[in-house]
Amino acid sequence: MAKIHPFKAIRPTRDKVGLIASRSYQSYTPFERDSRMDYNPYSFLHIVNPGYKYQKEISGEERYKLVRNRYLEFKEDQIFIQDDVPSYYIYKIVNREEESFCGIIAAASAEDYENDIIKKHEDTIQYRENTFKEYLKTVGFNAEPVLLTYPDNDTITTIISKTIEERAEYEFTTTNRDTHYLWQIDDIQSINSIQEVFSSIKTIYIADGHHRSASSYLLSKDLKENNPKHQGNESYNFFMSYLIPESDLKIYEFNRLIKDLNGLTKEEFLILLDEWFRIENRGLEVYKPSKPHHFSMYLDGEFYSLYLRKTAYQFADALEELDAQILYKTVLKPILNIEDLRTDTRIEYSHGKNDIVYVKSMVDKGEYKVGFGLFPASVDQIKKIADQGLTMPPKSTYIEPKLRSGITIYEF
Repeated sequence: MAKIHPFKAIRPTRDKVGLIASRSYQSYTPFERDSRMDYNPYSFLHIVNPGYKYQKEISGEERYKLVRNRYLEFKEDQIFIQDDVPSYYIYKIVNREEESFCGIIAAASAEDYENDIIKKHEDTIQYRENTFKEYLKTVGFNAEPVLLTYPDNDTITTIISKTIEERAEYEFTTTNRDTHYLWQIDDIQSINSIQEVFSSIKTIYIADGHHRSASSYLLSKDLKENNPKHQGNESYNFFMSYLIPESDLKIYEFNRLIKDLNGLTKEEFLILLDEWFRIENRGLEVYKPSKPHHFSMYLDGEFYSLYLRKTAYQFADALEELDAQILYKTVLKPILNIEDLRTDTRIEYSHGKNDIVYVKSMVDKGEYKVGFGLFPASVDQIKKIADQGLTMPPKSTYIEPKLRSGITIYEF
């Protein structure tokens, strides 16, 4: 059963939280990153990008040590302080579309990841796992929670609802107009109730953060093997997570953009597609799929709807029913000769928040020859794939919420 623990978070002082909070490092362009650090000395980016101080690109172990130094400086300057007692934290995000996400920040068990109580639906790359493990080992903290999802539960909902009736300890709005709130739960009764509920849940699922989960597990294994006094309750046995109910999870599709037709003419390409799909030319009418196994295609200034011929395609397992896998097996691999979705430079991805009109604009510019729009996967599909021990193709889902880094920090 799931083991979820409270922890003593390292957190920004209330007056600095909006200045410190940042998106994940990789989501910024170099220009955006430098602009924020130029004008905001408190940005968490100063910690994770320590080379900025020396106007130099720094990598590897040298960078990890400097990240550790910057982090300790923030603590020494009382920009970060640690809570006195182990706590859970309620984190709520309301985005500019008025969508709301609310869940619990807690320490999840690395052993649960090993024992498949925390289940994954994506493959991880061993090199990235080991690189991030070494990073964590050197810096000694994690500032970006793994997004986990659990079945909706009335007890947890009640605890959260009562907590957020009070004024939030943190409230700040980001430049993209998302408002973030945080409450601390440190009373024993609520903590025990939350732990008891999760101890009765057989499975929770990784929604976002597969590499962070894998790296945290590898770190716990390393530190356990090198600690002759290991007891099992050490902080390295857990990793920071944000747990939200399945009903709060928002899943978008990743659309596909392809640079060429693999030497085929437009007519030859359409004839090959006809084996797998019922094709309708919709001209300039913007078409977006409204159900699973329907696809949108934009080619040569026109939209097409593609409906899978179910007599031509067999659903052998949960993965075979996933639209991203269907497109790969019927079009990308056999017709367009795209074998490796991670490394082939002829394919790019655009998450569904950009919408199908973005796909049209990129094809119209001549940067790509054809674009495909997909219907988003469901939570049930993700769970079935994970339960069957299968993994999705790369860029199958774009999942929200996306938390800010540096709001709660978990030390090892």
